[in-house]
Amino acid sequence: MMGLISPTSLAVLGGALALAGGFAGSSLGIGIAASAGAATLAEDRGQFRNVMVLATLPMTQTFYALIVLILIITGVVPKLPETGGSGFAVLGIGLITASAEFFSAWQQGVICASGISLLPKTRGAIFTQSVLLAVLVELLGVLGLVFAIMSLTMLGLM
Repeated sequence: MMGLISPTSLAVLGGALALAGGFAGSSLGIGIAASAGAATLAEDRGQFRNVMVLATLPMTQTFYALIVLILIITGVVPKLPETGGSGFAVLGIGLITASAEFFSAWQQGVICASGISLLPKTRGAIFTQSVLLAVLVELLGVLGLVFAIMSLTMLGLM
């Protein structure tokens, strides 16, 4: 007898929530950075390349979350037992991944906005340091992806 909510549905929901966290965080991060970019370009149009690079950095977390969703749909769902708590486990992994990607992208946008706002004042010299600082938060998004892959593997679902 199948329960009210199937493990497959819970697993797919977990993957979808991971992607939603990536989308939401990337949207916030890009919005914050691009807003600073618009002000910067009004002051110094020559900083367009630097603004574009910094403003798009928070987009990567959506790709990490998409990878998690694809792994769940293609690798986990076919192996998922129809009974037990595996579906809830995958849902939990998806929620943790969603949080990692959301907060990483959002805060990366804040860091990039700070760097963008200082581009005219430093004539672009702050660009490399801004990217390096943004990478620190990026690593937490990467760790969210690694967490999901390791957890699914350790549970024997991949």
